Amino acid sequence: MERKAFIKLPLVHLFHIFFLSHLVFCQLDYRFYGSTCPNLTKIVRYGVWSAIANDTRMAASLIRLHFHDCFVNGCDGSILLDDVGSTFEGEKTAMPNRNSVRGYEVIDRIKANVEKFCPSTVSCTDILTLAARDAATIAGAQYWTVALGRRDGRTANKTAANQLPSPFESLDNIISKFNSKGLDTKDVVVLSGAHTIGFAQCFTFKHRLFNFGGSGKPDPDLETSFLKGLQSVCPDQTDSDSTLVALDSPTTNRFDNGYYRNLVNSSGLLQSDHVLSTDNRTASMVVNYSKYPYLFLKDFGASMVKMANIGVLTGQDGEIRKDCKVVN
Repeated sequence: MERKAFIKLPLVHLFHIFFLSHLVFCQLDYRFYGSTCPNLTKIVRYGVWSAIANDTRMAASLIRLHFHDCFVNGCDGSILLDDVGSTFEGEKTAMPNRNSVRGYEVIDRIKANVEKFCPSTVSCTDILTLAARDAATIAGAQYWTVALGRRDGRTANKTAANQLPSPFESLDNIISKFNSKGLDTKDVVVLSGAHTIGFAQCFTFKHRLFNFGGSGKPDPDLETSFLKGLQSVCPDQTDSDSTLVALDSPTTNRFDNGYYRNLVNSSGLLQSDHVLSTDNRTASMVVNYSKYPYLFLKDFGASMVKMANIGVLTGQDGEIRKDCKVVN
């Protein structure tokens, strides 16, 4: 009898682990809006395509918007909410988002179009999730399928938004923050590859150019010609802090593995990116992705799926906002 009980206990635990870890996947569905909003993906993709055609930077901005949403209380569209006087504080003015995160108006326009055809049906969170996928694939990423059925949150968390992973943080801290969301070290390396498109402001890496670690000298790891080019664009004065520099200058608008090639060649812009090529936990992955572009593109889609399922609200939780900027 004792032997049988011993056998059953692990099986029960295994069942609960499997059930809980897959619960969100069971509640999301690739055809969730198949009958209620059959043209959803076409509406979203056209909206994203139009936005990128008007501003190529928007591809990177929409991916980043999705990341900043999912890392604060899960993927619930909370980043899209406006402040409402003294009664509601959103996340848009948190330090990592202020004068940095873009694309809110693109999601608002897409949502307005979706509401014309499918009123009170599709969540802002699902629209943002689809928009991030479409932004990446329009720029050159490999297509991945997105399960739908997320609902919008009714709250925001500016305090948590102020704790988003930062380019000034150590790799240990960044990995820890990813781990807290159910993501692993591989996801850190893969999702950082989104920096193959987009731009960074000079203040996010200027410390590497002139006074690295308080030495009064540049970061010795920076490739010489790359360093000189950056110093000319971002001189050591405050009025250059907001100047934009491409994260992957050789292929600025193409989603490819150029980011990893840059890291291998000591031409990574952000310190948090560069360290991926020097740390024993991540360096081999950087080398592999620099050599095998299709491996990166495949893994990027898989990591984006994982991220898009962080803290998802489904069923009776949350709501379907009519306007992404305000709770109903």
